[in-house]
Amino acid sequence: MILQPYHLYIERREPDKNMARFYALSIEANLFGETSLVRSWGRIGSRGQQKIHVFDTEVKAVDLLLTLLRKKRSRGYRPLRRSPSRLAE
Repeated sequence: MILQPYHLYIERREPDKNMARFYALSIEANLFGETSLVRSWGRIGSRGQQKIHVFDTEVKAVDLLLTLLRKKRSRGYRPLRRSPSRLAE
């Protein structure tokens, strides 16, 4: 059982290089009582790719999530910044 939901979405945009990528991470319970870390990535606007890692504990899944987040942050991925007009939606 997962104690709290984990959902993360980050992007890397570099218009001069025509780069617009996303990376999404979430931790979810599967039907067998295990914990899954779901990774999705690709070009913004596309379906992208997906990989699922299965763990016997939530702690191991969180450790991998944090490791992947550190690597992506070092490569320039950042969370979305919402403009004040989008916050009202």
